[in-house]
Amino acid sequence: MGFDIRVVGGGLAGSEAALSLARLGLSVELWEMRPVHRTDIHETDRFGELVCSNSLGSDALRDARGLLKAELRLLGSDVVACADASRLPAGKAFAVDKEQFSGLVTEAIQRSPLISIRREEYTRLDSSIPTIIATGPLTSLDLLAELRERLGRENLFFYDAVAPSIWAHSVDRGSSFLSSRGGDVADYLNCPLTREEYYAFVHALQSARRHLPETPDEQKYFEGCLPVEEIARRGDDALRFGPMRPIGLRERPEDCFAVIQLRRENREGTVLGLVGFQTSLAITEQQRVLAMIPALRNAEFVRYGLIHRNAFVRGPSVLSQDLQLGSCPHIWAAGQLCGVDGYMESTALGLVAALNAAATLRGFPRAVFSVQTMMGLLVDFVTRERSDFQPTNANYGLVPLEPGPRQKGVDREAFAVVALEQIRHIADEVEAWGTSKTIL
Repeated sequence: MGFDIRVVGGGLAGSEAALSLARLGLSVELWEMRPVHRTDIHETDRFGELVCSNSLGSDALRDARGLLKAELRLLGSDVVACADASRLPAGKAFAVDKEQFSGLVTEAIQRSPLISIRREEYTRLDSSIPTIIATGPLTSLDLLAELRERLGRENLFFYDAVAPSIWAHSVDRGSSFLSSRGGDVADYLNCPLTREEYYAFVHALQSARRHLPETPDEQKYFEGCLPVEEIARRGDDALRFGPMRPIGLRERPEDCFAVIQLRRENREGTVLGLVGFQTSLAITEQQRVLAMIPALRNAEFVRYGLIHRNAFVRGPSVLSQDLQLGSCPHIWAAGQLCGVDGYMESTALGLVAALNAAATLRGFPRAVFSVQTMMGLLVDFVTRERSDFQPTNANYGLVPLEPGPRQKGVDREAFAVVALEQIRHIADEVEAWGTSKTIL
């Protein structure tokens, strides 16, 4: 075997794992099945391709994803470094130029002398080779079948939806306005609707024809990424108090009852994504319903919204605390396959899996991420048994609180201070590993 460890999957978790392992001096064989075998939603063969929104969440420490990024930066995350280098103006959100970001991740992997790339589908687990499985929610059917057989359980799944993107030049600027709920006023282009236009739009959404790849009785949406038509079915005003809320937008028209926000997806601003507007509607229905919005009456689509099945293992039943598959020694799971959702969450568990694997191969004590860190809360979530398991984003609701009538919420500032101090200690421990080249 001409390498120390194998990483399967070239998404955010796999890319982070491979780059982190190489930074620690381990040689890596990185498997990625694209472009030999394509998925339903990937468009390129690049590493770290963002297939949904270009937003990585907030960067503020009061926000769980902001703290998660800060923890990843302290640990030297290469993926976050690429995100920082490709950042776009987006108000309070941390958005990136998709092409530049995946280009930087790909360049970093190709430049590393310790990473060899293998463009092939991985279908059979081999416990004789240390391996990190980071194939994500779009894991191939053959590998899913292998996981079911080896783990002795059915893998769970939920439906995930992607929002459409449109060409900026096709937006009616006379029917839209620039404003942001935070940051520079020009960060978002807003498409307003009057009261009458909004309710007509919602009713059209509620009755529009959907495109589902599976049978309807198998539907199980992830609450953090609901299609807009599903939100609309929960009540006529649900969208107006959700992704279409006008509150916080300065200098909006007097008759602005609701808005759809558009955010740049590339540095040039030629492509705009519909913020929070993931959908499972059929293509012809997307064209018809979105044309009811005055600013989008002549919209030209770069990419239509779509829905696909995201697969993940039931982490608490099959993962040990170091993310090893219980029935497969020396095989770790990483990223969304573990049961987290989100770009930075996937990156974080890619890094954790890499550190756990490196510690095992080097014979060092495993770095322990406590529940006083955001990374530790995610690890705890996917490994601690619970009856209602489904994927989660990073959030302060994961922090364990003392029960009782006087229970208080989380002091986010204090939590962040403790978390970053603990992560600095882990970073110091990991840095010390670099003095040893022993591989067990």
